[in-house]
Amino acid sequence: MTGRRRTRSTSLSGLLTRHARRGVLSAGTAVACASLLTGCGVVPGTTGGAGDDPITVMTWAPEKTRATNKPGMPAFARAYARWVNANGGINGRELKVLTCNDHNDSVAAAKCARKAAKESVVAVVGSYSQYADSFFPSLEGAGIPYIGGYGITNAEFTSPLSYPVNGGQPALLAGLGRALADCGPVALIRPDTIAGDQLPPLLDSGLKSGGHEPARDQRAPEDATEYDGQAERALRSTTTDPRDEGCVVPALGDRNGTFMDSFRRAREDYPDVRTAAVLGSVDQTVIDATGGASGPYEGSYITGWYPVASDPRWDGMKRVIKEEAFGDNRIDPADAGVQTTWIAYTVFHRVVESLGGGEVSADTVAEALDDGLEVDTGGLTPTLQWRFQDELASVGFPRLVNANVTLQVVREGRLVSARKGFVDTTRTLQDADVTY
Repeated sequence: MTGRRRTRSTSLSGLLTRHARRGVLSAGTAVACASLLTGCGVVPGTTGGAGDDPITVMTWAPEKTRATNKPGMPAFARAYARWVNANGGINGRELKVLTCNDHNDSVAAAKCARKAAKESVVAVVGSYSQYADSFFPSLEGAGIPYIGGYGITNAEFTSPLSYPVNGGQPALLAGLGRALADCGPVALIRPDTIAGDQLPPLLDSGLKSGGHEPARDQRAPEDATEYDGQAERALRSTTTDPRDEGCVVPALGDRNGTFMDSFRRAREDYPDVRTAAVLGSVDQTVIDATGGASGPYEGSYITGWYPVASDPRWDGMKRVIKEEAFGDNRIDPADAGVQTTWIAYTVFHRVVESLGGGEVSADTVAEALDDGLEVDTGGLTPTLQWRFQDELASVGFPRLVNANVTLQVVREGRLVSARKGFVDTTRTLQDADVTY
């Protein structure tokens, strides 16, 4: 274990007391830091210490790329800072938000993390990146907590410096599998990437819990301009008779819309095949754009992490958008990335408040979370509290503390709740055949 990792790591060779940990840097981190700035930017209190200095954090996400983009996350983070500062700051301190574009690229993701270390941010909050293996080493070397990532990578549920606010793709897919247990054959269309390789066993865990056979796994390019061949194969694989009712699950991120264009054309001979998806790739704007009640998503189950966007529990987030980002079309209150960023900043705000007038640094923020701080998110999630060895440690997700999902359905062209309340996927994930 390198750098200032949390003392609750399960690696015995990496266990360090907090006092010892503060003075330890790996040789690789030290060399990298020497090229960035004197002191490596990790001296407690350098940014956001006790007093009147601004509290500096960072939010990153990909923008203007050919694959998945999440411009609403950094845009909302900046709006949140304006709102907080217009209302007196946090404990009277100004909140300063830095943003970074990870370009859906491992090199750029690493640069964002090094910038966070250079700027001595006290946390990275509400961010999205597929390249955890590139950014976590720099964060761990500098002791910077990662609060409320999107849940797209395994490392977000294993790193002792990660504090996820949702169950990521694992919970969404496990919950969706459970919802599709009464469907005919299921085909999963997913990216031909390392992150995509993790998806089939998660969906299968939900299907298995309902006595269903595993899904047909179909790899597809993440940035294709059409998916005619994949759509045709998916439809054929889910039925041997046009009257059979199978289900096709696209999990291609921003390319779901492209796939659905191909799917709609190929579906004419298979009118009873349904679709299902996870929130983040499908929302109300997507449903409207694809035909509403007459479109391919009608009748589809969609799993999400949080209540539907029309739920009054989102009123606080919507107030921030209205007051500080009205007219910014990058920020959609129904976007799961924006919602995750709101919850992540809710957690961070609560952490800083818990520190009172004391020092706000990467160490004190992580220690407050490690010491069992409970965070109420107003019913958008269960009360959040992080312990390194949580219930899902046995299947490789020791930091996954919120395995709840919501089940939604498209009825008459509208995305509505299919079931009241949350569905806990903890037991389903415990039975997942996941190997890392």
